[in-house]
Amino acid sequence: MDKTRLIVNAEKEEFIVQDGKVYAVYAIPTELITAKTRLDEFLLYYAAPLLRKTAKGAPLLSGDILLVSEKAVAIAQGKARLVSEVNAGKLARFLCRFVKKTEYGIGLAMPETMECAVEECGKARIMLAAAAGALGKLLGQKGWFYRIAGYKAAAVDGPCAFTLPPYDRYVVPAPNAPNKTARHIAALLGVPTVIIDCNDIGGRILGRSHKGLTDRFLLPLLRQNPLGQSHEQTPLGILRLHSPSPTAAL
Repeated sequence: MDKTRLIVNAEKEEFIVQDGKVYAVYAIPTELITAKTRLDEFLLYYAAPLLRKTAKGAPLLSGDILLVSEKAVAIAQGKARLVSEVNAGKLARFLCRFVKKTEYGIGLAMPETMECAVEECGKARIMLAAAAGALGKLLGQKGWFYRIAGYKAAAVDGPCAFTLPPYDRYVVPAPNAPNKTARHIAALLGVPTVIIDCNDIGGRILGRSHKGLTDRFLLPLLRQNPLGQSHEQTPLGILRLHSPSPTAAL
């Protein structure tokens, strides 16, 4: 890729209004990330030239915020595993049968992804989460499993037909130390940074460089999943405070 650039992915909105302010949301096309990718060099090449840093003394949210896909970070950390190389145990094979499959991804509904969740979270925590999930279903409540299991279980990505190859044959767990990684990236590039896990039905912030990057502020702006989750190949993005009018020049 000869030139770094900002784009708006298909079927996504460039401008979003929140709390009386207009924000622009962009994606950054990149080369394919692999376990050989040096994340710092990758970010310096693709993101750094496009960022507008907050002026000295200005509020935190007045400059650009870098968006980084959690899957990209995990892959660069060497955590992606071929499905064929994941040896699912009895617990994983049992529990995955109770996970509902959705059109947006396999989640933990296959033995190999559930096995990664067991390894990431520990057997005791997964078993406690499963018990909580079963109780929640009896009471008509959803999400109790993931409340107990935590982000490491919720963020496991499995192989899907719409996933960018070759990762349509991989299981990718959550990245290691997402908050620490976000702070490192922010120090490297000089802008607030969040590591996000989004799809077309919602999202979560896995890592944030500053406490001021709250869910209340960010999640409505990321609801449209601006980085995509299929063949877009845009693991990075920028959230930019715009002028009061979206018709003004960038």
